[in-house]
This record gives sequence, C-alpha cells and structure tokens, in this order.
Amino acid sequence: MKTGIGIGSAYYNGEDWEQMVEYTIEADRMGVDFVWSAEAWGMDAIVPLAYMAAVTKSITLGTGIVQISSRVPSMIAMTSQSLATVSKNRFVLGLGVSGPQVVEGLHGAAFAHPLGRLRECVEVIRKGLSGERLKYDGKHYLLPRPGGEGKPIKLSQPPRQDMKIYLATLGPKSLEMTGELADGWLGTSFMPEAADVFFEPLKRGLAKSERNLSDIDIQVGGSFEIGDDVERMIAARKPAMAFTLGGMGSAKTNFYNDAFRRSGYAETAEEVQSLWVSGKKDQAANAVPDDMIIKNHLIGTEDMVRERLRAYRDAGVTTLRVSTGGSDWKERTSSLEQAIDIVQSESANW
Repeated sequence: MKTGIGIGSAYYNGEDWEQMVEYTIEADRMGVDFVWSAEAWGMDAIVPLAYMAAVTKSITLGTGIVQISSRVPSMIAMTSQSLATVSKNRFVLGLGVSGPQVVEGLHGAAFAHPLGRLRECVEVIRKGLSGERLKYDGKHYLLPRPGGEGKPIKLSQPPRQDMKIYLATLGPKSLEMTGELADGWLGTSFMPEAADVFFEPLKRGLAKSERNLSDIDIQVGGSFEIGDDVERMIAARKPAMAFTLGGMGSAKTNFYNDAFRRSGYAETAEEVQSLWVSGKKDQAANAVPDDMIIKNHLIGTEDMVRERLRAYRDAGVTTLRVSTGGSDWKERTSSLEQAIDIVQSESANW
C-alpha cells in the first residue's frame, strides 16, 4: 500500500511554512509516495508544490485540489505542464468542484451543474495536455470564444498526455464520472465497512472506460495516532467530525454529510448538522458516536491500527493518506515515521 500526506488547508496562511517544508522533505526521505497541496481561501495549491519540487527528490506532488471554478481549463493545463517540468515529471493533477459557498462567494462563479462543468473541464485539460489545438464546443466551455478574433491555440509546452488526473468526488453520479474519466480518486468520508457506497458507482464508470477497480488509484485516509488512551483520541476528533457534518458546506448543500448518510449514519448526520447550524457546537460534537471516529481514522493501540490497515486493504484502497498530530512539527514528523514504518511492515506481509 502506498502512502501520502497533505499540506495546507482551506485557511492555511503559511505561518509555519519552514516547518512544513522540513516535514515534507522528511516524508520524501521516509519513502512517502504523495504530497497533496490543498487550497480554498488561504494559500493556493500551486505555489507550495512548485517550491517543494525544488527541495524534494522522489515524492509525487499533487494538487488536492485545484478548484475548477478558480481557473479556466487552459490555464490549469498550462500550470500542470509547468509543474511537470520543474518537478521532473513528479506532478499529478487533482481536481474538484468545491462547494457553492466558496465558488459563488469567493470566485463569483455559478455553482450550478458542477458535474457537467467538471467533465468538460477535464476534457479541455486533456486536449491541452495532449498537444491538440484547444477547440471545444461545450455547454460550459467554448473555445475559441465565438464572434471575436480568437482562434484555436495549441499550448507551446511539451505535451504531457500521460499526466494522471485525480478527481475528488463524493456523490454517486460524480463517482461514476470519476471511474469513467480519472486515473485516481481522492476520497474522503470513507469507511472500509461502507466501501461499496463509493466503489459501486466507481465501478459503473470504470466499465464505461473498459477498466476495473484495480486500474484506478484509490486514495483515502485519516488521522494516525498510536496509544492506549483510546477514549481521549476519540474525543479529540469529535469536534472535527461535527464540523464536517455540520459546517463543511451550507445546511442545504453538504457533500460530506450526504456521504455519511449513505454510509449508514443518516440519523447521526442529521442530528449533528442540526445542532451545528443552531450554534450548539459542543452538543454536536458529543452527538458523534465513537464507532464513527474509529472507522474513519487509524487510531488506538498498534494492534487496532494494524487491523484497520487490513480493513482498508481488503476494501480495495491502494494509497493511504496519513495525517499525523502533535504539539509541534517535530512530534508530527516522529508520528509520521511511526505510521510509515507500520504501513510498510504490514504491507510486506500481504
């Protein structure tokens, strides 16, 4: 099983940038396979990866994710080619639609028809990466713009037709499209026990492209911590789960909440969201059941963590994104090394 880490966040502003760089360099040294750079309304996803390309040697650099409403497809293709060049072909492109609060509030773009826009965006990007002239007649993207002086333009950088594209999707229709179009899935809200909720639509899409589940990189993950005080670990993660269920989107549109509903936690998802949007955040956290936390993370005794690793493997996960905690970056790095050692030793026995 491969491993990955994430850097940045929706609101990350670079306040501990030097330590994050060292963390990534150490991850590269440990043999971590991927580093994913996030963006929303803080630092963007691209600049950190360009910097990391210069200070790392082997780790694959991915956008986790580029919001398609923040850039036009041709610029995403150009930027991807540039990152492939400066990283010596260590870049993979992660895309997603984000949500209406960010798309409409921050970018001033319409969120309507996100799946149609994502499909067309991927198709335009593929054209650009393959070296074709960018001529596209879609519902959401039209190149060149009609009625003006524009003409179909071919990107001048070397074609990167083999560049892998990952999609961050959650709904059944978007998962089916991921199986049809993408090289990898960046999954969240995932529990091995409910894998079919995600994998069945993925398989339908894969069938359209004459592939199967083994032909796509399945990346999911959670936080990692080993210790005997399992109750403390569970309690520490309940506020974040409550935020996911109640605050990751509006009361009307929350893709994460919907995914957990489909995974067997409909009543919990409804209750936690209701408490959260009512301002009762502590009560929302208390309403999160313990087993929901255990199933979403790699926490507990070493035996518990190894058992969870086997559950992810048996479900069909190919890459595990690991998030480590600690009071400082030194502790986070030490915890990451422990996590990678366990994943690698467990994988050696499979």
